[in-house]
Amino acid sequence: MEESRVIRYLTDFGLSRQEALVYEQLLAGGKQTGYEIARDTGISRSNAYTSLAGLVEKGAAYLVEETAKKYIPVCPEEFCGNRIRRMEEEKRWLSVNLACEKTEEEGYITIEGEEHIRDKIQNLMEKAEERVYLSCSRACLDGLGNELGMLVKEGRKLVLITDAPYHLQGALVYVTEEKGFQIGLITDSKYVLSGEFGQGSMNTCLYSGQRNFVMLFKTALANEIELIKIRKGE
Repeated sequence: MEESRVIRYLTDFGLSRQEALVYEQLLAGGKQTGYEIARDTGISRSNAYTSLAGLVEKGAAYLVEETAKKYIPVCPEEFCGNRIRRMEEEKRWLSVNLACEKTEEEGYITIEGEEHIRDKIQNLMEKAEERVYLSCSRACLDGLGNELGMLVKEGRKLVLITDAPYHLQGALVYVTEEKGFQIGLITDSKYVLSGEFGQGSMNTCLYSGQRNFVMLFKTALANEIELIKIRKGE
């Protein structure tokens, strides 16, 4: 198991790095005292008890009152499920009670970082009502397989331009030259995301709902598809 991934994912669910380390030890060893946790993890007893108290407060562990206080872990599925359910409820409340001005069509927004770009891609696909055009490498398509399959399943028109054969029933696929890290996405002829995306790339994309930019990008994709057809003699 990749320890760095375990810690990173647990911090995404609200645990501190030290709490994540203690939680992992609890899962490995079962019911334990603060002393045992400190001994096995190498952290101080005061930090061990502080972390255990934090785990109890956050719903990742239970306190068992015996001759000595011991702690047992809440299994990851239950702990994470509880956090997700609570956050879904909080999200609904915030969506109703916090106003959000629609600024997406007013300018050009730079999105940096692989995770942030992936989030934007997934959000754009989820909100697409009619059609999605995506130009990227085959490796990129493989990483978005679930989202692409859902688009087809929900009846959205899906057009893919990529650099190696890719089969997805219900999608139109055009194969062209190597794409590298370049990605271009347009949804419903309203929003565009374009730039570099993928492990090892600069991971910087431009996102916009500006009508002129969207039309320019749409025309560029249409021209690319026509060139592919010409090369294939269609």
